[in-house]
Amino acid sequence: MKNIVILISGSGSNMAAIVRAAKRERWAARFDARVVAVLSNKPAAAGLTLAAAHGVATTVVDHTAFASREAFDAALAAAIDVHAPALVVLAGFMRILTPGFVARYAGRLINIHPSLLPAFPGLHTHQRAIDAGCQVAGVTVHQVTTELDHGPILAQAAVPVLPGDTAKDLARRVLAQEHRLYPAAVERWLRTENADEGLRGG
Repeated sequence: MKNIVILISGSGSNMAAIVRAAKRERWAARFDARVVAVLSNKPAAAGLTLAAAHGVATTVVDHTAFASREAFDAALAAAIDVHAPALVVLAGFMRILTPGFVARYAGRLINIHPSLLPAFPGLHTHQRAIDAGCQVAGVTVHQVTTELDHGPILAQAAVPVLPGDTAKDLARRVLAQEHRLYPAAVERWLRTENADEGLRGG
């Protein structure tokens, strides 16, 4: 079984989209894959309740309880590794990860970012796109590397920037695409993994 672990910090809407897709698209039967756990660095994250409602195990590793980023990442990795993950999915996980953590999950750690990377890495992407006069914005799913928001791109979706858009207007339309794109990108990753295993005879 290919276990998927999802990390969140807030509402968990992208996490929920992935969990729903896993059930709807029968990932367990088609890819021998399932979402086994949702972890958060924030005890009050609304997504934890949402995950539990979907029958997914939840764990909190509160970053405020650790004196250093390295100590937190070590504890987070230990909590993740309990589930022997084939894939670790960052879905609104608002922590910059240490190089050691990224290396630990190299090739099986992915993130979603609300811009058409390499444009506008980091924060405030929607306002920056509007301020730059962009006619198109969007969302990117990418592999995580030690360089923030610069890993290999796995999938993208474009959204028009409309006259009079506020950052909230644009964010709302981008989020709708996130909920479509992220599950599709995870499914594509699983399909590729299955194909690779077939070639290896595994």
